[in-house]
Amino acid sequence: AAGRAGRDMLGDSLQNLANGLDTISYRVPLGVCAGIAPFNFPAMIPLWMFPLALATGNTYVLKPTEKAPSASLLLAKHLHDLGLPPGVLNIIQGAKPTVDGIVTHPGIRAISFVGSNQAGEYIHDVGSRHGKRVQANLGAKNHATVMMNDADRDSTVKAVVGAAFGAAGQRCMALSVLILVGDLEESQSWMEQLVEEAMKLKVGNGFVEGVDVGPLISKDAKTRAESIIQQSIDQGATCMLDGRGVVVKGYETGNFLAPTVISLNQQQQYITHSTDSNAKPLSNPAYTEEIFAPVLTILTVPTLEDA
Repeated sequence: AAGRAGRDMLGDSLQNLANGLDTISYRVPLGVCAGIAPFNFPAMIPLWMFPLALATGNTYVLKPTEKAPSASLLLAKHLHDLGLPPGVLNIIQGAKPTVDGIVTHPGIRAISFVGSNQAGEYIHDVGSRHGKRVQANLGAKNHATVMMNDADRDSTVKAVVGAAFGAAGQRCMALSVLILVGDLEESQSWMEQLVEEAMKLKVGNGFVEGVDVGPLISKDAKTRAESIIQQSIDQGATCMLDGRGVVVKGYETGNFLAPTVISLNQQQQYITHSTDSNAKPLSNPAYTEEIFAPVLTILTVPTLEDA
């Protein structure tokens, strides 16, 4: 952060812009900045935020999510142990009332946010109306990967399974939808191998060696994901691998959802792209919703153009 800040803090100087006129610009600290961080990377994302702010001469207020509050406290403790003066990095805990305090406080000049659409839109709107600089990264989960049938089978299957189910699907880089291009029978073979590979993943406590898929962040997150799975089935999707109902010994009440694979191709028919403006778009919730869980939706189309 300090190395980058040295470049970013340089001002500009333009000589003789007009007769007897020079222009000089200075970059100065804003003052108090704030960050609002999500649960899924509780150390990494705050480290995107406060180091640059501190290195450029600002103080910082960091609010971690109430679902994962401890990592930010540990980061602050390490910095204070290394000599960071009191009051330079401040950790506050809480839910929406705390957020409201950040976005409306007259002393806070800038806000960084990473998280959901609903929260991000609110923070950007209210913070901007209160004269703050707001950067909000929201709703950024990967949507789809297009895969041709001539891809290397073994390496691609392993890559897809890792992308879809790593971190229990609770990361913006997680793969939500896989679009297979080509022959339906060949695509069915791909899906069967993907299911076979996904079934090898071990679900459990993420601190236990050998576990591949940990729990979802909360009971509400599990309930929502399971509800979307059921809605997608009710609307005609086929659940090729159902991760609902998994029980982990010793954690019987945990928020676990095993890898789930859903196919949207009904009766072995292609899903095709239509140029008809009146055509009904693909509306199955397994395709349209950001599930944020270990759920992979697969559909097969005949051509790359359809994909």
